[in-house]
Parts: sequence; C-alpha cells; structure tokens
Amino acid sequence: MAGGADTIFHLAAAVGVKTIMDDPLESLHTNIDGTATILAAAHRHRVPVLITSTSEVYGKNTANALREDDDRILGSSLNSRWSYAEAKAVDESLALAYWRQRGLPTVIVRLFNTVGPRQTGRYGMVIPRFVDQALRGEPLTVFGDGTQTRCFCYVGDAVDALRALANHPDARGSTVNIGRPEEISIRALAERVIELSRSTSAIEYVPYEQAYGDGFEDMLRRVPDIARARALIGFEPQTTLNDILRMVIRERAAALQSTSLTDPTVPVFG
Repeated sequence: MAGGADTIFHLAAAVGVKTIMDDPLESLHTNIDGTATILAAAHRHRVPVLITSTSEVYGKNTANALREDDDRILGSSLNSRWSYAEAKAVDESLALAYWRQRGLPTVIVRLFNTVGPRQTGRYGMVIPRFVDQALRGEPLTVFGDGTQTRCFCYVGDAVDALRALANHPDARGSTVNIGRPEEISIRALAERVIELSRSTSAIEYVPYEQAYGDGFEDMLRRVPDIARARALIGFEPQTTLNDILRMVIRERAAALQSTSLTDPTVPVFG
C-alpha cells in the first residue's frame, strides 16, 4: 500500500456524533483497526505518517485554551458518546508508540471543527445542516440550549497546516492543535447563518435526548491553544467565520437551486 509514497496523510475515520451513536462498534473498528493497518504498512515501507486526530479527545475539559498536554476529561465508558474520543486517543497512542519504539516518523494533528464548502450535514456537521435549513426556510435545529461553544477553522487553512507539519522534523513524535480560536455559541452561529443567508427561518431548540437518545452528554466548549502550531510553522488561520459561512451558503444555494430545477417542491431562500 505505502510503497513508493513520500508521505501518508491518514484522514480517514468514522466521524460525526450521529454515526458514533448509531453504530459504535463499527466506528471503533474503523477508527482503531484502520489506523493500526496504516501504521503497520508505513513502518514496513519506512514512510512518514501524519495522523489526524480530534479535539474530541479533550472531552469535558473546558479550559480557556486547550493545550496539547492538557488532561483529557471524559464521561463514563458506559456512554457510547465517548467511544469516538477513546478510539482517537488509541490512534494517537499507536502513532506515538511507533515513533518511540520503532522510529517511524509520525505527526499527530488534533483538528478543531474543520469546515468549508462541500462538507455534508449528513453526519451531523452543524454548519452545512444550518445552512441547508436556512436556505429552505426551515427552522434551524439547535440541540440543547445553544449555549455550548465551538471554534471553526476553514479547511483550506487546515490543509496548509497539514502539509507544513507532515515532514517538519521538529513536529515528529508530537501532537499539534489546528483550529481557529474564535469561539461562538451554537445559538449565535444559527443566528449568523440566518442573517448571512437572508433567511426567514426561526430557531428551534431540540433536547439532546430527542436528538441522540437518553444519557447523551455534550462538551460545553472547545477552544484550541495554537501556540505550538504557530511556533512550528507560523500557523495563523486567515479565513474568518463570516467568510466561511458565505462560501458555504453560496455552494449550498447553488446545489439546492440545481435540485429545485428537477424537483420544484424544494424551496430555496436567500
């Protein structure tokens, strides 16, 4: 598999809260076994690997800015909500073990809500879901009370960072946060989508239990400390949240307009 490759970027995973909650067993196998397979092949062919992990590994840690060496605070292992974070933490441990024990150059990147055009809302991703609802004039469904906060980073900024980190000698054997430390509540995000899309939509609050079942737990906030990425590669995300939303709105409006030409029952607002 890895023969002839210069570098492996391992981005594949079972992602999205809905996917993890609906099929935790398959998600665990996909995330852990897939990474183990990639690392074994990379070691066999001596090819450097960049592993993409996730801000989910921090769990319930609500620090003002999460550093790579901060503690992980997770809920009960009886709650499948946390299985994704556990699987990605195992992925990180595997990558570090290959580096420390077998000398395989590995870099771990923890992504914080990477977003942009062509992202689908099918797996529960909030921005494309909100934008589609706004463009159709449907209520924007906010899970919980909407006070939980997130930080969103444009995919183009994240990709530039991945490329710069992949073969950086000082990044090997380390973990690096990649995100844009601009915090926004999910309620405010919904309001901004409505404003920028010029939608007539309202906001509808849906209890977590109704969306994901009894016992679901969410993270109240997730803000990255990007000092390590800044020191290593001069990382400074350039794309603002408003710019991201405008790009997604344009892309989704064009897609919905195309659909409405063949299905006149699909309304498009904005």
